[in-house]
Amino acid sequence: MHLLLVILFFLEARFCVQTSDSNSPAGDNLATNGLPFPWSKVRLPNYIVPVHYHLLIHPNLTTLRFNGSVKIEIDVKNNTNWVVLHSKNLKIFTATVLDEHEAHLSDKVLSVLEYPSHEQIAIFSPKILTSGEKYFLHLEFGAPLSDGFYGFYKSTYKTKAGETRVLASTHFEPTSARMALPCFDEPIFKANYTVRIRRGPSHIALSNMPLEQTVEIGNGLFEDQFEVSVKMSSYLLAFIVCDFRSVSGMTATGINISIYAVPEKWHQTHYALEAALRLMEFYEQYFNILYPLPKLDLIAIPDFQSGAMENWGLTTYMETSLLYDPDISSASDKLWVTMVIGHELAHQWFGNLVTMEWWNDIWLNEGFARYMEFVSLEAVYPELKVEDHFLDTCFGAIGRDSLNSSRPISSLAENPTQIKEMFDTVSYDKGACILHMLRNFLTSEGFQTGIIRYLRRFRYSNARNEDLWDSLIKHIDLKKMMYTWTIQKGIPLITVKRQGRKLYIGQERFLKIVLPDDPSWHSLQKGYLWHIPLTYKTSHSDHEMKHILTTKSDVLTLDEEVDWVKLNSDMNGYYIVHYDEEGWNALTELLRVNHTALSFKDRASLIHNTFQLVTAGRLSLNRALDLIGYLKSETHNVPLLQGLGYLQSFYKLIDKRNIKRFLESNRIYYVIDKQSWSDDGMVSDRRLREEVLSLACDFDYPPCLEKAKQLYNSWVESNGTISLPTDVSETVYMVGAQDDSGWAFLLEKYGVSMCETEKSKFLSALATRSPYLHFLKTIISRRGGLIFLIYMVARNPVGHFLAWDFVKKHWNELVEKFPLGSFGIRNIIVGTVTQFSSTEELREVEDFFKSITEQVSQLRVIQVATENVEKNIMWLSRNLETMRTWLQQRLN
Repeated sequence: MHLLLVILFFLEARFCVQTSDSNSPAGDNLATNGLPFPWSKVRLPNYIVPVHYHLLIHPNLTTLRFNGSVKIEIDVKNNTNWVVLHSKNLKIFTATVLDEHEAHLSDKVLSVLEYPSHEQIAIFSPKILTSGEKYFLHLEFGAPLSDGFYGFYKSTYKTKAGETRVLASTHFEPTSARMALPCFDEPIFKANYTVRIRRGPSHIALSNMPLEQTVEIGNGLFEDQFEVSVKMSSYLLAFIVCDFRSVSGMTATGINISIYAVPEKWHQTHYALEAALRLMEFYEQYFNILYPLPKLDLIAIPDFQSGAMENWGLTTYMETSLLYDPDISSASDKLWVTMVIGHELAHQWFGNLVTMEWWNDIWLNEGFARYMEFVSLEAVYPELKVEDHFLDTCFGAIGRDSLNSSRPISSLAENPTQIKEMFDTVSYDKGACILHMLRNFLTSEGFQTGIIRYLRRFRYSNARNEDLWDSLIKHIDLKKMMYTWTIQKGIPLITVKRQGRKLYIGQERFLKIVLPDDPSWHSLQKGYLWHIPLTYKTSHSDHEMKHILTTKSDVLTLDEEVDWVKLNSDMNGYYIVHYDEEGWNALTELLRVNHTALSFKDRASLIHNTFQLVTAGRLSLNRALDLIGYLKSETHNVPLLQGLGYLQSFYKLIDKRNIKRFLESNRIYYVIDKQSWSDDGMVSDRRLREEVLSLACDFDYPPCLEKAKQLYNSWVESNGTISLPTDVSETVYMVGAQDDSGWAFLLEKYGVSMCETEKSKFLSALATRSPYLHFLKTIISRRGGLIFLIYMVARNPVGHFLAWDFVKKHWNELVEKFPLGSFGIRNIIVGTVTQFSSTEELREVEDFFKSITEQVSQLRVIQVATENVEKNIMWLSRNLETMRTWLQQRLN
């Protein structure tokens, strides 16, 4: 009888539903009970809009389950009998539709249809829901706390005494709010939230808004009731039940900021509080919009996959991204923590206050937040020299964008797997780099004014790509220019040929794998054209000159004859530059005789461009190696590390003895010998020391190995009680772990350390030796640190086969922990094959992914991984003998 009623209700609904979408309802999609599901699309219908969620949630940290109820006030735009919304892995116990007086519309039990492939449920109302009327949807539900990193999930930590404690935390971005409550889980459906959380007496509860009151409800339970939230998207909702401690402070405008951590790590929270207070005050002034909530909590979660998450008013972090111990953390650790806090605070405006309409424009959130890390730190913490780090961000973006597997910044993404893959280098790093280029083009003041206009216009609402361009500037067609950067993939290559006072400029798409003489090259170039704000300097100019290139080729006339021309001043533009032979000769000679005539950014970008062009087969390796011959005179850490990094990669590929002799004959070791094994100096000095000494020991430079071993032995003799210099501690651990007793001691200390930053350094060192396979097996049950460990083993020349075999063997377990498309699984895939460089290894990778085609057919990252292997194969075939010959000639 019950089934018959449902069928009758469904047939009635087919004549009562009025929507703007002819595809709804659709009888082709069957719910789990075999009945037709009334909606066929992945995205929800727009004829019902949530207005206000009243949520009660009760996680049981003993049974590891949670129960809840939600009453959703809905606005009906078109007459309908159906309410379709999201739900994933939830057991719906009851569903009720109420009128505006909260009276039941029906005395019958309402059935809930489930359509798991779209993560949707549908509730049928026997009485038509009328357009313009106010209704409430009331649902009761429950589920186990998730065992992964998404939805409402369990996390654990160990006390110093070895006791395991459990907490429950949320991570909803992009599509996992539906795992914690039935909801309209798309960014366009902004609503207010009133949250109540039930907990035991030994825990606290946190949510987006401040606590309004706590009520004791009996049976040892308390109910925390929170203030009504601002209007926001579902992925920004957050709640946590834990036993953490906090430290708090107040901004000049009265915002209460608190940092939460495991009780025994409370002493590591103080730097984060200082940074959050200062950065919050900066953003309120920069955006000229006050932070709209009364408080902001920053909390370090022991098991957390992403670096951090910007939930409005309750931002969540990996412990290594928030906690800072001045006795253990290095200058680089301090920079990282500050940058991540700067990123998440920027999101309180970009992403939270103004949200993209759909995930295809997630770069509006992430690219801006990534760029504002640099803008904010440059203003608030100039001593951290964050600008030194920005070039690496753009170099990383270029590495991804110069493969054919790249994608446009604004890309199609419909299902959850495709959406998760949007959170990548293109959205974050390329997004930041084109914003930097735009800011340089518009001026800092013009850029800031446009940003404020954009935020004010779309606050508490949603925006699209074009809304930003319309807001930034009025007197030029910025939209036309910026579309060339956001709706086509790839990076431009600017070619430069100088004849007298004439500069002949051309543009094409830069690709690393396909050569101009390859028949497919022309098809891959077809249709690519950027509007490029070019900048350049010459030997006779003390200021930057500008020109917008909007055609495939152009001719610039200089005011006078010059000795050299350098395009892309300070690497402010997002493009690669390739000079003719005369141009490269002039710049190579300039670096040799007077390298400071160019800025450190220009020197670093020249080094980067040459080796990228070598990889693409556009420049000889000899040319690039000749260019970095000046490094013996280089004193700035950015170009120095850029050049040494390439030499390090060659060191792993060819005869180590000749690379060592080359370093010695070119006095590169002079730079190494100048470094002290201490924490003295400015941040840039300390970061240079950290990187250079790590490289030196990687080059097996005897003085480096001897000093590191000496420090390690002293540390072991003290049973780990003496403090090592924080900037070189990881290098010391790496060297110390190379014998069995040193490795075993490090493993012991890893097990008892209460500082995740220190543990990550231990892990890096532990992953460099043969016992790590056993170590991988013992840690597979742990979620935290697993991705990092696999990556560290894979980057080791003798470990990447072990890591790859491990991933193949444990693939199903890994996918359970890290969903397809997620940051975790992408890093595992790319990280484990990054060292492969033979056709046999390429075939091995392709065969494995063919064997699991059904699982990974949608993943863009598979193409990225295989292209990286193809790139390595091509590099070796083109350059290995050239490298050997060049070294022999220089050494002889």
